Amino acid sequence: MHTTTPLQAHILDTIRQHGPIPFAEYMRMALYEPGQGYYVSGKTRVGWEGDFFTSSDVSEIFAHCTGRQLLQMWEMLKQPAHFLVLEQGANRGLLGEGIRAWASQEHPAFHQALHYVSSDIGAGEDALSVASEQAPTVLLSNELVDAFPVHLVEKRGSELYEVYVGEQNGRFGELLQAPSSEEVASYLDDYKIPWRTYPDGWRAEINLDARHWMRRSAQLLLGSNPKRKRRGFLLAIDYGDLARQHYIPERFTGTLACYYQHQLTERPLLRPGEQDITAHVNFSTLIEEGRRQGLRLHKFTTQRAWLTDMGIYEELERIRQRDFAALDDIQNRASDQGQVQLLQWYNVRQRVSALTSPGGLGGFKVLILKR
Repeated sequence: MHTTTPLQAHILDTIRQHGPIPFAEYMRMALYEPGQGYYVSGKTRVGWEGDFFTSSDVSEIFAHCTGRQLLQMWEMLKQPAHFLVLEQGANRGLLGEGIRAWASQEHPAFHQALHYVSSDIGAGEDALSVASEQAPTVLLSNELVDAFPVHLVEKRGSELYEVYVGEQNGRFGELLQAPSSEEVASYLDDYKIPWRTYPDGWRAEINLDARHWMRRSAQLLLGSNPKRKRRGFLLAIDYGDLARQHYIPERFTGTLACYYQHQLTERPLLRPGEQDITAHVNFSTLIEEGRRQGLRLHKFTTQRAWLTDMGIYEELERIRQRDFAALDDIQNRASDQGQVQLLQWYNVRQRVSALTSPGGLGGFKVLILKR
């Protein structure tokens, strides 16, 4: 028997009152409807006990590398006495905790200057909120933009249609209609994507909220007085690519994905509010909108290359020498205690491998814009 949850009933009621809704509106309700959406229901969503994990869950070394990046930024700005970092989408706060702990131990002067604050939708902040009492020096996000609601489009003949969600026999169903706005209709053309040459049925996601978020983020970095020359950085880590590598015909069904109990599914209309819905990020949107707002591209690279630059392998070697040097002796390694240590070392090394794997987290992109 099909059981309708309160959130499903609410979405169905919205459709009955107003007609089919763009998929982006369905995704917004499924993820962020107050008290019921996936990210705001109060349940554990991130980590090994949730539905997915982030780099911060894999190893504290990720936070240490991020701390080194912030340290470099602080030094580039001539070591200001007040260095405000705002992390958006912080979830449980593991990244911030790791950064502060690393700075306290490794760079006391930097730690004293560092003021690290965070916001998260699960704590009641708006999904795109960048509110802060003071303009931050660095805006930081890790896997934030991929969680913004996206419009779905599909190519039919020479036309581009948008995917809407309607009701079919008391359940959710898809239907194609004209794009809900000119911004959706012209989006792919804005990035010179030759979608008209792609096969019929080709689908893609359009993340308009990414534009809005970048606009608001850049304004926050500028501060309340635009005439005052402020310097700062935006650091965004997520999976995706530049537009011409992202919107390709080989990616026929797009990148929309759902995660439920660490299992990948492709049924976003199933279990609204109970599973994560995500899509790859078009980083061209962030770069170009950032430029329009006065930010310049400082770095765009992979997480693997970025972590390498931030000394992840040097830290791994320091850990080996500090905690596992006894394993260099064959007799020590053969002992029971040595075998336990060997397994612990393999675990540390495997976690670093997971962070840098080109086919996994290492393939994420790291974008740094500067003012």
